[in-house]
Amino acid sequence: MNVSESKSIVVGAVMVIVFALVFVVLPGGHDAAKSAADGSYTIEAVFNRVDGLVEGDEVHMGGVRIGSVTSQRLDENYRAIVSLTMKTDVKLPTDTSAAIHTDGLFGSKYITLEPGGDEEYLTDGGVITFTQDALVVSELLDLIIAEGKKQAKEAKAAKAQVKEAHRILGKIKGAIKGDE
Repeated sequence: MNVSESKSIVVGAVMVIVFALVFVVLPGGHDAAKSAADGSYTIEAVFNRVDGLVEGDEVHMGGVRIGSVTSQRLDENYRAIVSLTMKTDVKLPTDTSAAIHTDGLFGSKYITLEPGGDEEYLTDGGVITFTQDALVVSELLDLIIAEGKKQAKEAKAAKAQVKEAHRILGKIKGAIKGDE
């Protein structure tokens, strides 16, 4: 084996190691491996729709990452059950609420939690039932467009009423001048 072949083998081995590290450090793989090692706990949140939310997406509280989405499934009532792996040091009251937000207008989704005031805390396997579903941008845009069309129609009707009022006032003004 010459130096060139040895060099190629070493470079190839280094590349394999680098790719393996990248996959371990990515959000989904890192949290799954980390949860077993650091004693994190898993809770679930129940949503009607989770459009765009995927495994590995972040869970935040007060703008700080405190966990990640680990899985999604449908229950017997066709509601989305999202499993969240949480950092052990984050204690969540049982009346905590969860909402799905978007990072910017078309960015990735994440879950934000708002702690409640209950003195009891969620434990491994606990469920968050106070939730706000994902907002679908296309539906929001459709709503804005429909509202704009409604406003335009109402403005057109108001303009027609003003025009009719001017016409009637013109007739009244003409009638008054004719009486003089």
